[in-house]
Amino acid sequence: MTAPDRPGAPLGADSEVGTLRTVLLHRPGDELRRLTPRNNDQLLFDGLPWVDRARDEHDAFAELLASRGVEVLLLGDLLTETLDHSGAARVQGVAAAVDPRRLGHVLARDLTTYLRGLPAADLATVLMAGMTFDELPIGDGAGISLVRRMHHGADFVIEPLPNLLFTRDSSFWIGSRVAITSLALRARSRETSLTDIVYAFHPRFLGVRRAYESHTAPVEGGDILLLAPGVVAVGVGERTTPAGAEALARSLFDDDLAHTVLVVPIAQERASMHLDTVCTMVDTDAVVMYPAIRDSLSAFTIRREGGVRITGADPFLGAAAEAMGIEKLRVIDTGLDSVTAEREQWDDGNNTLALAPGVVVAYERNVETNARLEASGIEVLRIAGSELGSGRGGPRCMSCPVSRDSLRT
Repeated sequence: MTAPDRPGAPLGADSEVGTLRTVLLHRPGDELRRLTPRNNDQLLFDGLPWVDRARDEHDAFAELLASRGVEVLLLGDLLTETLDHSGAARVQGVAAAVDPRRLGHVLARDLTTYLRGLPAADLATVLMAGMTFDELPIGDGAGISLVRRMHHGADFVIEPLPNLLFTRDSSFWIGSRVAITSLALRARSRETSLTDIVYAFHPRFLGVRRAYESHTAPVEGGDILLLAPGVVAVGVGERTTPAGAEALARSLFDDDLAHTVLVVPIAQERASMHLDTVCTMVDTDAVVMYPAIRDSLSAFTIRREGGVRITGADPFLGAAAEAMGIEKLRVIDTGLDSVTAEREQWDDGNNTLALAPGVVVAYERNVETNARLEASGIEVLRIAGSELGSGRGGPRCMSCPVSRDSLRT
């Protein structure tokens, strides 16, 4: 499942629920095999996934999407094709992976030379899965690299990127443009270098214009909800900062990609790292939401009205409905029992991927949430996620919509 030579549906999206035509996923790979009890916290995983099972679960997810007519692009395939197609992509990808400040000039120089000469598929694997000192293919017979002598063999020369699985965070589409985000935590910062070169150099995306190219403050795609054409919600919490949200809003206004941005403060906790861990859209006028924050969630409203005007904070649900031009948002809770709701929120019950208005993909384990969605008229397509969820991400986190039908009339 990869990009065809010619594009299919027009690229871009103006909502969370327009019929999904093309999506970017990342099939779990060797980067997940790098996780150990010593490093999984640092690499932002709550456990060690059974990688083969995670791949099976992800394959089933991709097959479900394809069975519903969605074109599935895989990041690893696109990266390999990009590196094979473009020498500039090779240079840029290697430069982002090899850090002379950490490795020293000599080792960085020799490693750069080696990596630039690798076949595209091998280079893509290293850029995604990393490399240890034991795996260095270049010798140091003269003993001139102190860095090499002082590191243990299992230490990383190039760190792995196990969170590539969550393609939603490093880029998102708005209108006909793609935004490359700025990820907050060190373990994820290099992910955007890979999405950047794919969008810059892969033949499928040539001519695509960028939205929001300022990376002065963190903004992550999991905090971005396209509530309606021209209306964007941005969560501010553990990952996206107020400065990032403001910079994004002003950029979207300048490019005429939005007229209203709702900035939504969320708890700075692992359980609610992104806005889409507590709220996602399941229909044009409906959200699934963690009930513990239903009445307390607020929003600052930024409008483009001649200049830029900021109001609030006001209750989120009311502010969102007003900005969307509807009477009210339907809210489907993840469970009325507080313990069940908390458990299913932690297990990504709120993190659904809409394939069309009223049709969503969800983890099968969130039994109560799925039942409540169906009772509200939402079609729920269930997938297994016992291993995929170990990095705290659901179907929405694992998918970057590249093409959706527009909801504009």
